[in-house]
Amino acid sequence: MPRTGLDALKTPVVGQGEHKWVSWSDEALLELPMCDLQLEVKGGFLEEPIAELTKELEERRLLFRPHFWISNEWFTPDGVPGIAVPFYLAHPRLAKLELAQMLEVEGGTPEWCLRILRHEAGHAIENAYKIRRRKTRQQMFGRSSQRYPMYYTPRPYSRSFVRHLDLWYAQSHPDEDFAETFAVWLTPDSLWEERYRGWPVLKKLKYVDGLMKELVGATPSVTTREEIDSLPSLKKTLREHYEHKRSHYGVERQSLYDPDLKRLFSNLPNHAGKPSAATFLNHFRREVRRKVASWTGEYQYTIDQVLEDMIRRSRELNLRVPVAEEQAKLDFTILLTVHTMNFLRSGRHRVAL
Repeated sequence: MPRTGLDALKTPVVGQGEHKWVSWSDEALLELPMCDLQLEVKGGFLEEPIAELTKELEERRLLFRPHFWISNEWFTPDGVPGIAVPFYLAHPRLAKLELAQMLEVEGGTPEWCLRILRHEAGHAIENAYKIRRRKTRQQMFGRSSQRYPMYYTPRPYSRSFVRHLDLWYAQSHPDEDFAETFAVWLTPDSLWEERYRGWPVLKKLKYVDGLMKELVGATPSVTTREEIDSLPSLKKTLREHYEHKRSHYGVERQSLYDPDLKRLFSNLPNHAGKPSAATFLNHFRREVRRKVASWTGEYQYTIDQVLEDMIRRSRELNLRVPVAEEQAKLDFTILLTVHTMNFLRSGRHRVAL
């Protein structure tokens, strides 16, 4: 399934009045304050995934039901048993803008959206029943008071964490570890006992399983319907929002790629008549970006920044493609994947959920 989230772009919005900004150009739309979007959760793409999440909680005989509101991003605030969903999933015009600005729509397919909702429900149910205060939870996952890292280094082969969201997100913080474990437990037909048999993480899954059985029929102790950073309270323009978002997920531009680019391409005089490497990479850009994103789980926007730097250096070094196009595509895809994984291991990471 492509990570761009194109399904969101195709989903009609029903039950909402037509917004004046639907026909605006991207440039005009970017000047609009977010509070003026006037969006609702009901009546669009989000309804079906939310209904599915509700069904899954009901089938587990849990009384807990999170409330939902629209904000700038996905998140669950501390102490609130509810989930903020991003504005761009509430209208296909905004999903299209998100795609143009960030090169993908996070949660923009039904399956992808549900994965995130299950994760956020893990945070919300912890808030609803004050699960983080339990000593057994702290012993199993760690303390919530542990400071959230700006960056973390994923360990792809660790068997002490479940694998649910991309980039081994359970490894970033004890709260994320619990939310990811809960999401795997909640997912229908996840076959977690079989999938994780023999892994240390199975203890965490069995703990969550026992805890949720204990909570069957229990009324949540926290029932606030507070909505943190709700859309009507956000005064930033969409342009300001995306400038901040791109800055957060961007890559510092450094010419670290020269040795590898020179091994793959050539600036020798006898190859002067061959196709330009920069032109070749520009034509191949979208294809390779999507492919590497699907393999690494990294944001397409981040990968595109690495690509942009490579294209710029290829142009400055006047590199040419000395081999057949298909061979060059394969070699460069491997090269870009390696640099993306090096980027992840360097510690730079988004803590966005």
